[in-house]
Amino acid sequence: MAISGSGSQLPPLKVVVPAAEAELVKCESCGFTEECTPEYISRVREKFHGRWICGLCVEAVKDEAMRSERIITIEEALNRHISFCNDFRSCSPPNATEHPISAIGRLLRRSLDSPRSLPSTPTGGGVDVPPETCLVD
Repeated sequence: MAISGSGSQLPPLKVVVPAAEAELVKCESCGFTEECTPEYISRVREKFHGRWICGLCVEAVKDEAMRSERIITIEEALNRHISFCNDFRSCSPPNATEHPISAIGRLLRRSLDSPRSLPSTPTGGGVDVPPETCLVD
């Protein structure tokens, strides 16, 4: 059974959620700048002892804590990661202003742009695949 009638339908209800003001915040580990809500910034700072770190560094700190041979605190894992980022930047050429995240992005773009080849023999030779033979939806 269907209910019909043009006069009985109400317009769809629209829920308007006020947008929180976003702030630019710089990662204390790698230097990457992100736009985040103040609530998110507070939660990250609370978890990392007053320091704000970007999402990629959060994952790196978690990984650092997990792969340590002994149990370490989040603060110790964070200090290790910050030390790693500082070492990475110190071995860069003096005029380089590139941050670790930018370098990773550049590396990924370069690898995605590089030509692909398929191995033709077990010894490592390759055969170029013409683009028209690729299946793309």
